[in-house]
Amino acid sequence: MIPLQVMQCKTWRQLCLLTVLVLGSCTPQTKSANPLKLALSSQDPNIKRVMDHVEVHELQVRYTQIDRKNDSVFFTDLDFQVDENSYFYPASTVKFPIAVLSLEKLNQVDSLSRNTLFYVEGDTLETTFAEEISKIFAVSDNQAYNRLFEFMGQDYINRQLASKGIAPMRIAHRLSTPNADEITTKPLIIYLNDSTTAPTEPIINTSAKALQMNGIKKGSGYYEDDMLQHEPFDFSLKNYYPIDAQHEVLKRTLFPEKYSEMERFDLSTEQHKFLLNAMHTLPKAIGYDPETYYDSYVKFFMYGDEEADIPPHIKIYNKVGYAYGTLTDCAYISDTKNHIEFLLTATILVNKDGIFNDDVYEYDDLGIPFLAALGREIYNYELKRKK
Repeated sequence: MIPLQVMQCKTWRQLCLLTVLVLGSCTPQTKSANPLKLALSSQDPNIKRVMDHVEVHELQVRYTQIDRKNDSVFFTDLDFQVDENSYFYPASTVKFPIAVLSLEKLNQVDSLSRNTLFYVEGDTLETTFAEEISKIFAVSDNQAYNRLFEFMGQDYINRQLASKGIAPMRIAHRLSTPNADEITTKPLIIYLNDSTTAPTEPIINTSAKALQMNGIKKGSGYYEDDMLQHEPFDFSLKNYYPIDAQHEVLKRTLFPEKYSEMERFDLSTEQHKFLLNAMHTLPKAIGYDPETYYDSYVKFFMYGDEEADIPPHIKIYNKVGYAYGTLTDCAYISDTKNHIEFLLTATILVNKDGIFNDDVYEYDDLGIPFLAALGREIYNYELKRKK
C-alpha cells in the first residue's frame, strides 16, 4: 500500500505540471518583430535624425513583402503612419498612372499606337507617345506628363482609375506650366502619315473641388509673385494621390494576375512589356548625359544619396516625386542575383523653415539620404528573410 503522504505529494506534482502546461498554452506566442519598425528604429544617422523628429516630417511608409509558392504570389503589407486622410503633395508620382492610362487609351484607338507622331497645339516639339512615357520614368519630365494630360484630360483619368478600384485619389492639374489648372485640354495634332495631320477635339473637364482633409494647409507662409504671404499654403485644389492608391497602381502594373479583369489596366502583352522596361530603364540607356542624369537621378531608395552606377542585377521599377518640400518614391525593387523582390512606398516632408515656394528644402541633406537608407535597411532584411 502506498502511504497517503506519497500519494498526496505525487498528486501535487501532477497538479503543478498540469498548471504549467495550461498556462503555457494560454500565453500568447512571441511574435517576430515588425521589420518595418526595425528599419525605422535603425541607428543609421540618416534614419535616426528623421525619426527623432518624425512628427514634423509627416512620414508615411508602406513596405510589402512578396512571397511566391508554385504559381501564386502573396503580399504582406506593413505600414507606418499610412493615412489616406493625411494629405501630402504627390508631385511627379502622378505621372505613373498617366503613363499607364495613356497606353491603355492608345490600345482602344485603332489608328493610334505608342509610336504615332504628334505635337500639342502651340507646342514646338514633335514626339511620340513612347518617347514621352520613357522620359516620364527616366528623368521625370514635366512636359511629357503635360502632353499626355492633354491627350486624356483629368475627367477621363479620374474615371478610369476609379473604375478599377484605385481610390481615393484625384488628378486636377498639369505640372510646372502656366494655366496648369485650365479645365479645357489643348488639341493634339496627330500625324496620320508623313504629310497628313488631324487634330483631336479639345476636352472640357470639370473644375476641381477643394479637398477637405488633415494637413491640407501647411507651413506658416508661402511665396506668391515674389511676395511672402504670412499664412499656411493651401493644397486643397492640388493633385491628391495617397500611399494606398500609389501602391495599388504599382501592384496592378507589376502583378496584373492578382486582380480581376475589371481591376487591371487594359494593356496588350507588348504594351505591358514596354511599360515595365520604361519603368526601370536608367537615363543613360536612352541617351541622357550620365554626368547630369546619373543612375539614381530618380531612384531614391537604396542609391539616392550617391551617384555610383546601380548594379545590373538590381532593377528598380519606380516613380519618384519631389516638390514643395515633399519627397516620395513608389518602387518595386528586384535583385535577380539574390532572388529578392519587394514593394516600398514612402513620403517625407523636409521644409524646416515652414515656408513654401521659396526653394529652400532639405532634399539632399535630409530627405533623399533618409529614403536611401530606408531602402537599404529593407533590402538587407530581405537578404536574410526566410521564404
